Amino acid sequence: QALRPRVVAPRPQGLTEAGRPRPARIAAAGAGRLARRPTSRHMPGMSDIPGSALILGGGIMGLSAAWAVARQGTAVRLVEQDPIPNPRGASHDHHRLIRHAYGPSLAYLRMVEAAHGAWDLLWAELGERLMVDADVLALASSPGGWLAESRAALRAEGHAVQDLGPAELARRFPALSPDGIADAFLAGRGGVLLADRILAALLRRCLALGVTVERARAAAVDPGHARLRLADGTWRKAELLLVAAGPWAPRLLPGLAGRVAASRQVTVFLEPPPGAREAWAAMPMLLDLSESGGFYLVPPVAGTPAKIGDHRFSCQGDAEDDRAATPAEAAAILALARPRLRDLGACRVLGARACYYEVEPRERILLEPLGDRAWVLTGTSGHGFKFGPLLGLGLARAMAAPALRAGLPGWAAGEAPPPAGLLPAA
Repeated sequence: QALRPRVVAPRPQGLTEAGRPRPARIAAAGAGRLARRPTSRHMPGMSDIPGSALILGGGIMGLSAAWAVARQGTAVRLVEQDPIPNPRGASHDHHRLIRHAYGPSLAYLRMVEAAHGAWDLLWAELGERLMVDADVLALASSPGGWLAESRAALRAEGHAVQDLGPAELARRFPALSPDGIADAFLAGRGGVLLADRILAALLRRCLALGVTVERARAAAVDPGHARLRLADGTWRKAELLLVAAGPWAPRLLPGLAGRVAASRQVTVFLEPPPGAREAWAAMPMLLDLSESGGFYLVPPVAGTPAKIGDHRFSCQGDAEDDRAATPAEAAAILALARPRLRDLGACRVLGARACYYEVEPRERILLEPLGDRAWVLTGTSGHGFKFGPLLGLGLARAMAAPALRAGLPGWAAGEAPPPAGLLPAA
């Protein structure tokens, strides 16, 4: 596909809490289309039911919220523009990662622990655990910074962290080249979340709980009346509205302009060298924080390919753009990893694709009110998938106990602990 060459935002000094270069600017983006369309102009039973919920977006955030709210007995309608899993959505992929390393952010580090509890609850309801345990190997080409801050925070919270020098790296992980690595650590209790399998299973669970899923395109949001206008001119409304539209959110909510941007992110999928798949599958997830352009590597677990992606945000493009990556985009991603992976040249490239994150400059997740009856959940910045079920449970609890709502934004943004009573006891 012919797409304009990817432009990576210049890398300013410093990293975000999640370990990426801070975006140099934020640009506006995105809009949405969604299964069955009603023949009447009004959806029966959804207009004025006390406690009913209307959710826009069928990615991890929208599905998690639908699941969490519906399991409380609330009538839920979810509107999504594409099939679920949505091949254009930010949640769509073989995998997403969960790990505790978050730079100096103790709030997000602790939130990861709570997220594991939310996933465990979901696994129990799904009857399957769609996650593969994996350690986290963090590398840096210079000392200090995000890696050192993550190490200090992890140890302060009682997490085991093993420092690795070049010789130990070469011995433990022969597929890696230790050249140019100034600092490294290995941490446990991470995992590879099997993203598309999770979305499909969450959809099945939502349907079993009575969630109504409608495929339709949202044309406008009316937060004051907790309603959506669809592209065919009909309206959907409920007692509570949640906009979880991913990179399309800024187009639907002009107030997000300058706060959240669609960001084209390219990943490359690989088949490990012949005879090396088992060794690659046993590798930890790799976070390379090179100042010249970091990347991450996901091992080929549970029948998935290996994946390499860019740590940097482009903050370019539009959510309606094509998702196929150009050869130049794929080559740029592989160039980031080539100095670190000895046998990258022996891997078979299976393909490359782009997805669009919705990026907030400091990577703070925005869960904010749009009025008395509407909320927006956005700014997940490529690190939010791990928190989907947790955020959904928090929103559902606050819906049932309105006194908790004031504490949601600071908690979701990693700036404050959860309000007392928001989350179930461990």
